[in-house]
Parts: sequence; C-alpha cells; structure tokens
Amino acid sequence: MIQPVRSALLFAAALTATNIAPAQAGSNSDSLVASATVSLPPVAIDELLDPNNQPELAGPDTVAPGQQLQPAPDVAAEPELPAGADLSEMVASLRGTDPGSRELECLATGIYFESKSEPLHGQLAVGQVIANRAASGRFPSSYCGVLFQRSQFSFIRGKSLPAAPRSSKQWQNAVAIAKIVSRGLKESSVGKALFFHARYVSPRWRLKRVASIGNHIFYR
Repeated sequence: MIQPVRSALLFAAALTATNIAPAQAGSNSDSLVASATVSLPPVAIDELLDPNNQPELAGPDTVAPGQQLQPAPDVAAEPELPAGADLSEMVASLRGTDPGSRELECLATGIYFESKSEPLHGQLAVGQVIANRAASGRFPSSYCGVLFQRSQFSFIRGKSLPAAPRSSKQWQNAVAIAKIVSRGLKESSVGKALFFHARYVSPRWRLKRVASIGNHIFYR
C-alpha cells in the first residue's frame, strides 16, 4: 500500500513545480522584462506639421484641385450724404433709376406723377403726404396700399403702376425724394398733412390748411 501512495505524492509534487516555475524570481524575470520592450518605428513629425510647426487646418477658402474661388458679389452701398446737406444736395447724391424695393417704387411713382414738375420742396411735400397716410392708421399701412386705395390718385388705372421713363432726370429725382422721405432725412414744411390738391381746383374741404408749395395746397 505504501508504493502507490509514494507514487501519488511524487506525481503531485511534479505538477506543483510545473505551475509555479514562471513566477520564480531570478534571471528568468529579467528575460521577461527584456522581451516585453518593443521598439516602434519613428514617426516623421514634418509629415504632420507645416514648415512653421503648426497643424495644417482646412480654411474657409480651401478648394479642391482644379476649382477656382468665386469672388464675393458686389453690394451696392448708398452714398454718404455730406454733413449738413440741403435738399438739393441730398437729391443729387441719392438720384438713381432703381428705387430698390417695391414700396419705394410706389412712393417714387406717386411723387413722379403728382409732382414731377414741382420744385424739390413740393415733391418732398407730396411724398410726405403719402408717408403720413401710411403711418396714420386711417389709410392703408403701406405706400403701395395708399396709392392703390380707390379713388385717391387719378394717375392710378387698374392694379398696376404706370410706367415712368427711368432714364429721365425727373424720375431719378423722384427716386431720390422717395429715399429721403422713407428714411426721414429731411422734414417737410407740410408736417402731418394728409391731403393736397392743385391750385386750379377748389374742393371746398373743411380741413385745416397747413401749407402752400408750388402749385399744391396741403391740408390736415
């Protein structure tokens, strides 16, 4: 019975020695550390940075090869008015063929057809009446609405604005006056006037007369 027990003990001792061998200290541990150290290939830094050692980032104007940058569209700016400019100087600076918007076109059209032969102050007064109506709450709230209100302006026919000769100086003056009125650049002597008529008619309105300019009389 002793021989089998001795054989079993010897077998168990052999298994134990096999399991703990890698953890024993000594020269074997040095070889493990050495084998774990791996040399990596060097990375070329100049492949990641520009010559100034700054990261290369794509800017807003970066384009693909073969493409060209498109120039930014020109934005027309209104000319600056001279300091202390009078009405004639303002008109000379702002004169043009294109009012720039539908509303300003309506205002310029009203000024042109109602007062193109009037002095500049008379044209300013007519434009001010149209603007006063739009702001009064008693009339449509836009320049176009004021013009197209029924039976108010005799030059309106149907639902379209009558054509004006864009190259004429009178139209370009009307455009300038429309800009001046819309921006409040110059006050008119008619103040809050809402009505006007030509001198050659006498409508007998029971309104307060506020001014007479050129061939027009203005009322509140």
